[in-house]
Amino acid sequence: MTSKTVLVSGASVAGPSAAYWLHRYGYSVTVVEAAPRLRPGGQAVDFRGEQMKLVEAMGLLDDLREHETALREQVQLDPAGQPAFTLPSGFTNGELEVLRGDLARVLYDHTKDYTEYVFGDRVTSLAETSDGVDVTFRHGALRRFDLVAGADGIHSGVRTAAFGPEAKFRTDLGYHVAGFTAPNHLRLDRAGLLYNEPGLGAIVTSHRDPETVTVGLTFRGDPDGYGRPGLARQKDIVTEVFANAGWELPQLLTAVADAPDLYFDTVGQIKLDSWSRGRIVLLGDAAWCAGPGGSGTGLAMMGAQVLAGELAAAGGDHVTAFARYEQRLRKPARVGQRNGAGSGGFLVPATEEKLRKRNRMYRSLTGPLGRRVFEYMGSRAANSVKFREYPQPRVQALP
Repeated sequence: MTSKTVLVSGASVAGPSAAYWLHRYGYSVTVVEAAPRLRPGGQAVDFRGEQMKLVEAMGLLDDLREHETALREQVQLDPAGQPAFTLPSGFTNGELEVLRGDLARVLYDHTKDYTEYVFGDRVTSLAETSDGVDVTFRHGALRRFDLVAGADGIHSGVRTAAFGPEAKFRTDLGYHVAGFTAPNHLRLDRAGLLYNEPGLGAIVTSHRDPETVTVGLTFRGDPDGYGRPGLARQKDIVTEVFANAGWELPQLLTAVADAPDLYFDTVGQIKLDSWSRGRIVLLGDAAWCAGPGGSGTGLAMMGAQVLAGELAAAGGDHVTAFARYEQRLRKPARVGQRNGAGSGGFLVPATEEKLRKRNRMYRSLTGPLGRRVFEYMGSRAANSVKFREYPQPRVQALP
């Protein structure tokens, strides 16, 4: 039996993770990515517990350690910009923390020799046949694959093509996020500062490059108020929303105009009754986006291993494999979504009173008992899928 072919849409984290495991279990993989190249930078992502076993099994640990943020303390500032309390090292960054862009690069480097990567293109339509899926692309020629996996994020084109418009499955959480890299005029050294005003929040962190900081902004607003703006409009929105903000934000925002890595989006969750339709399956944020605090990155990587492993265990029977994959991941996805659903009130309290209450809660979490509670909440999502190796595949890889 020759190797089956799989098209994976999305080359961030879930897609290359799927490529790794599918190849390991005997599949020939093509990854298509709308962006012209890998996206650099991004916010930090962390791994804990069972997810560390996955990272080690993939042979990524040493490379990721080289990119570790090694973040030390983070200081919560009061409305006047003065230190209110300190979150100690390891409080929020798990056992291993790296920038999303560094993780994507490591995954790409580990899979590029046996994976066909196509950048600057995207899926435009899918037509399932009795023995495959005919895929049309914006630029490339029509191709047929045995299976298609949508690992292309909350705005998944595969999901739209196979399941319908995003609005049918998306629940907005009432706030927006933006992120970019800025000069480190605060001279932070592997440390972070958190600042809030009612309805606004900023996290500024210094990682491996002493000359730059990663700026993460959060703000409340109408989920439909901006639609899907282009890059120029995104920069205008961020500048306008934070125009009257205090502390060091005016200085930090001067970097927005020339930021090469600006990220901007409405925060939401994706909920579907089924993650597969025939030969087409969804993975990661395309299937179950949870929002901040939902262990989305680690769960997406776990999901990729489960998906490929179930295909191998079922001897390539995608109907059986997709059902078992979903059975294993449904409960963990719900745990992540529950964690993510309340993130807005924690990240961007809407009023001064709610901000004071949030800060009191934050401060209590820095004590021994509170820290154990916080660590339990963080590890609950990370450990919701137990890592296990799957049997040797019955699908033979191409020579």
